[in-house]
Amino acid sequence: MHVFRFGLKYWKKYIPLSLLSKLFSLIAILCDIAIPLLDAAIIDYILAYDPANPPTGGLSAFVARLPGDPGSWQLFGGLAIAFCCIFVTRIVFLYLKNVTFQWCGLRMECTLREQTYAKLLELDGETIARYNMGELLTTMNRDTIIFKEMYSRIFMNLFDSLVMIGVSVTVLASMNVYLLIIPLAIAPVFVVTLVFYLSKSRKLFRAIRDGYSAINLDVQENIDAVRIVRSFSAEGKEMEKFDGCNDRVYDLSVKEVRLTAKYNSLFMGFQQVGYVGTVIISVLLVLSGNLLIGSLTAAATYVTKIISHITQISRSCFMMQNQLVSGGRLKKFLTEESAIPDCPSAFTASPAPHIRLENVSLTLGEKSVLKHIDLDVPYGKKVGIMGGTGSGKSALLKCLSRIFDVTDGAVTIDGKPLADYPLEAVRAEYGYVFQDVFLFSNTVDANIAFARPEDCSEEEVFEAARIAQADRFIEKLEDGYSTIVGERGIGLSGGQKQRISIARAVIKGAPVLILDDASSALDMATEKRVLASLKQECPEKTLFIAAHRVSSVMDCDEILYLRDGEIIERGTAEELIRLGGAFAAVWNLQTSDNQLDDSSYGKGEL
Repeated sequence: MHVFRFGLKYWKKYIPLSLLSKLFSLIAILCDIAIPLLDAAIIDYILAYDPANPPTGGLSAFVARLPGDPGSWQLFGGLAIAFCCIFVTRIVFLYLKNVTFQWCGLRMECTLREQTYAKLLELDGETIARYNMGELLTTMNRDTIIFKEMYSRIFMNLFDSLVMIGVSVTVLASMNVYLLIIPLAIAPVFVVTLVFYLSKSRKLFRAIRDGYSAINLDVQENIDAVRIVRSFSAEGKEMEKFDGCNDRVYDLSVKEVRLTAKYNSLFMGFQQVGYVGTVIISVLLVLSGNLLIGSLTAAATYVTKIISHITQISRSCFMMQNQLVSGGRLKKFLTEESAIPDCPSAFTASPAPHIRLENVSLTLGEKSVLKHIDLDVPYGKKVGIMGGTGSGKSALLKCLSRIFDVTDGAVTIDGKPLADYPLEAVRAEYGYVFQDVFLFSNTVDANIAFARPEDCSEEEVFEAARIAQADRFIEKLEDGYSTIVGERGIGLSGGQKQRISIARAVIKGAPVLILDDASSALDMATEKRVLASLKQECPEKTLFIAAHRVSSVMDCDEILYLRDGEIIERGTAEELIRLGGAFAAVWNLQTSDNQLDDSSYGKGEL
């Protein structure tokens, strides 16, 4: 029931149009019901024709008022017009019904897809990490399509079937109550069979849905890791893994087909028994003088409609199990709460922010990532952060923009805690270059102008590329700045992607630049030019540089050296070298044998 209520939240805006479509459907159903009655009236009128004693009631009276005698073309023409009017009315209202309920369903599908995408952007990285890529793709695509079918197509089918059954039962009862014997006898068997049917189908649909998620995950991983797969000659192994997922979905789908075929056969059998049984009862009633011959034909038609629509209800309930599974997954995802809640305040950060970390600690899961970090960063300060792998450099930088929320202590901008600012305002303060560079499948200039796609001029793109030392290699590309780069920048070297990413951060115009190991793929000469250009062109900006090479942080105003989430050394490069501690050890290692002599590096990039 909770899944129905969840879906109703997105369907309620379409309820007026949905009710209109049901009105159209009701008119079409009444036209469909009228046809067998008109057939019966014609047969009874012709068989019992008596000019001296014409019928005075029912549809026979309607036929009698038509011009012409039985067998005349005049009567035939009148009946043809009557049938055509009913048929055209039914077709018109069926068309209107289909257009309206399909439109409602498509709008709901569009809304669900928009909501899931918005939720994806809203949730923090830790929450998103609980879902694999295949699960997310299945939720955003297949689940939205399947779930909306319940509110549009399935509910419409159930409405049609219930109305048709109700009207048909009423008409049969008005003819002769004994005509209801067969439908009433078969109905309990239908219900028992349907309950057993549904209990099996939901488990099967859940397994099929998980199978499709596994296929999506496998495909996505191989798209991202295509070069690794090829370099290790692992195509055969990956093909076997995909075949296993594919075969599992195939086997489950075959089970679903067999289950459907089995129960469809049962329902069709019930339908045939109902038809034959009704004909027998109708014949007996005709022979006993309790039913007219025309009513016999109509009764058989109505019983067939009743049983066929009971079958449609069973099929709709079967399909609903699949939709309930998809709806449950959608509900779970859309009701996820982000671990980084937004703040509705109207605060905006300063264009010259003063950042302070006061006794900051961070725990992720059961692991203590940062411990008692104190740092004062007035606007314009250049801060270097060093430490071994897993020392907490990236975690510290992510706390600045609330990618992680600190567990203890406080991060403040201009004296106000980050939690008092809207997330958008906090993240507008930073131009972030991540360790893992991602470029969109778009042109080079579109990737650079990502933060300001609407108001960014061509000159600003060129200038940002120049500052990031990316202009020269971009101009050598086949189409220059209009070159399409593949997903994740396939076709570019690691250093080229990093420089485009730096240009993207520069063009944002944020007062704080964060370089999280952003020059790891650059040779030292290119790195030196990039950092010198950033400091020269953006001298007033605050700069955070996390790196493994001492050359990256040598000119910083303050350098922090982290170990196991704690600051074990801090100071300028000269002070830390004189201290003779961990930083000095790294400096000595990297400067031995002239490792930091950059005179021969990077000439090919000029």
